[in-house]
Amino acid sequence: MSKIAYDPVKDRFARFIKHSRPFRSIFYSLLDLFFLRSWHVRGVVRGLASELKKNNPVNILDAGNGFGQYDRFLLKTFPNVNILAVDVKADYLDDCRHYFADDLEKNRIRFEVQDLLEMNHADEQFDFCLCVDVLEHIEEDVKVITNCSKRLKKGGYFLMHSPSHYAEDDAGEDDTFVGEHARAGYSKQDISDKLTLAGLTPVKVHYSYGTAGHTAWVMLIKYPMMWLTMSKLMIVFLPFYYTLTLIPGLILMNIDMFTKNEKGTGIYALARK
Repeated sequence: MSKIAYDPVKDRFARFIKHSRPFRSIFYSLLDLFFLRSWHVRGVVRGLASELKKNNPVNILDAGNGFGQYDRFLLKTFPNVNILAVDVKADYLDDCRHYFADDLEKNRIRFEVQDLLEMNHADEQFDFCLCVDVLEHIEEDVKVITNCSKRLKKGGYFLMHSPSHYAEDDAGEDDTFVGEHARAGYSKQDISDKLTLAGLTPVKVHYSYGTAGHTAWVMLIKYPMMWLTMSKLMIVFLPFYYTLTLIPGLILMNIDMFTKNEKGTGIYALARK
């Protein structure tokens, strides 16, 4: 089985949308549409919104913000917000600063290069911390969760998403399907134990990408990403492919959102300090 190289493909898209607000807005919308993890994460945040809005402003730490798509969602969800978005990739952060220039000027968000293993801002406390598809890349994951926990106010929330241990089904014999990961993923017990070690109380731990969601991922993400890894020219073929697969894939993703999956290749955990 071919290995998906997510980072090279993502970097190609990053170069394409660099410093283009219209293209970046379209890119964000596509990420929200195609990635089921975004559906689950946004659903959890919406469920917390009324409680978090009691804080004035809502102080949020985006621990590993990547392209910044969740920052756009958080800024829309919370009118009175103060977001600190951190990542190790300075070029990604520079692109985000360009896109979010208006919100930067209004002091609603700021972007800083930080290693989550050496996070500072010890005196700055947050009501909510988001950590999406980050922990699977870091060997010392408990240290990262602990650093995030230390930055939360008492009663603050931590939300993570990652591949689960069932993602090993997508691994070859010699290496993981996604080459950039430090581990295949988490079980419910594993992530619950690590959250507890970090001083957090698990509130909800849920498998995403169950049977329906994983099938949608294979159709909409796995095969296209493999093809793009093999050749850039495959992008010409994708519009025709998606005319056949998009609607069925979206239906399957909706099913996953409302299914209590006994297992799934993704997992999210909401915890409280």
